[in-house]
Amino acid sequence: MSWPVTLFDFTLLALRVCLSVAVTLHVLRTKQNTAACAGWIGVSWLMPFCGALLYLMFGINRVRRLARRLASDHRWRGRGLAYQAQHRMKGDFEPLARMISKLTERPLLGGNSVTTLHDGDTIYPRMLEDIASAQVSVLLCSYIFRADRIGNQFVEALATAQARGVAVRVLVDGIGAGYFSCGIEKSLRRRGIVCQRFMHSLQPWKMPFINLRNHRKILIIDGRIGFMGGLNIGEENLRRLRTKHPVADTHFRLEGPVVHQLTEAFARDWSFTCGEQLDGETYFPDLERQGDIPMRVVTSGPDNDLEKIEFSMLQAIALSRRHVRLMTPYFLPNERLVSELCLAALRGVTIDIIVPKRSNHRLIDYARDASLAPFLKAGCHVWMSSPPFNHAKLLVVDEAWSFVGSSNIDARSLRLNFEINLEIYSESVAQELNAFMERHRTRRLTHHALDSISAVRKVRNASVRLFSPYL
Repeated sequence: MSWPVTLFDFTLLALRVCLSVAVTLHVLRTKQNTAACAGWIGVSWLMPFCGALLYLMFGINRVRRLARRLASDHRWRGRGLAYQAQHRMKGDFEPLARMISKLTERPLLGGNSVTTLHDGDTIYPRMLEDIASAQVSVLLCSYIFRADRIGNQFVEALATAQARGVAVRVLVDGIGAGYFSCGIEKSLRRRGIVCQRFMHSLQPWKMPFINLRNHRKILIIDGRIGFMGGLNIGEENLRRLRTKHPVADTHFRLEGPVVHQLTEAFARDWSFTCGEQLDGETYFPDLERQGDIPMRVVTSGPDNDLEKIEFSMLQAIALSRRHVRLMTPYFLPNERLVSELCLAALRGVTIDIIVPKRSNHRLIDYARDASLAPFLKAGCHVWMSSPPFNHAKLLVVDEAWSFVGSSNIDARSLRLNFEINLEIYSESVAQELNAFMERHRTRRLTHHALDSISAVRKVRNASVRLFSPYL
């Protein structure tokens, strides 16, 4: 063997070792999850070059680093949060309210009202009506915003509002609204409306952001009226159109001091995306009491808000004494949520889990079906709702505390996506949501039904379940 070849081999070996050591040291310093830590270290040593490239693209949380850098520049941080409206919770839910206060660093605010709205046929007209009445500002964030008939109605409403002097800002997700081509962005920009795409880039060195999506759905009118929940903007949400794959959903119209927290969440995302800071009376007016319901916004994402929605759910379930009822389109809970729900059932709490018989993602259904046995063994009630596919995300504990918003119960929502939920301390709202979920308890899943699944389907479901963190 010639000397140049030997030198080349030595250089290649040294580079492989250096890359593996570098990845290993970075993983040990930054990763808390031991499974992820071991996985990345293993990949870096088994495939030094490809492993280092994959870790560079998908393993480093640059989002959190960017969020920390921007946080000090937020002049609107905490502005106008109506601290005079802070509510001190008493009774059984006082520990929960205190924990979430510390977790989110947001106060629980009283003096709010909420209207529960179901399906696009009801929700879209109400949203468009409020946009038509806007005098100062309209802020809109949506994961999916299609350039179809309903999308164009929103474009026209926003353009009309802007023409009469209303400040309009639209934020859409860089993947959900179309990765290679975003029709709604083109429509909005043609009308002169400011539109930004959240963490979107076709440049390979920015590809690590492809897995981190803004899943929030927010509409704020004049800083005084807010909408949030699970509803995207698209024709599939209009049941009257009888589309091939109709989607039912639930949204919430808010008034009162809590709208400030909703605006702050949008302003943070907007600043994160384009650097513009939304401040002043245009976006944060003084708000008066509009009701008597205590509420608080809870955000989560791969920035500084990591796992706050999940921790809120875990604490609420841990404190439950009578009844936990949840409804979600995608149910792939991690081990912590599985354990908490099963332990609650074992101590006598009635657990109702309502999932669609068939969602719009077949692979997620396969993985879900492979994960349901532990819940049945613990005594949880698992219900399959009939079509149309319902996209609502609802959690009610002890007929008094409700947790609603954009977050599904899966790894993508709880760890990767930017999500927004709302906690509501109201027996009347809880009873309304309980009644809604009860109407969707169509068929109860039994041990016999699980056992009767063919061996081939069981293997298929279990195989797909291995990839549940990426579905």
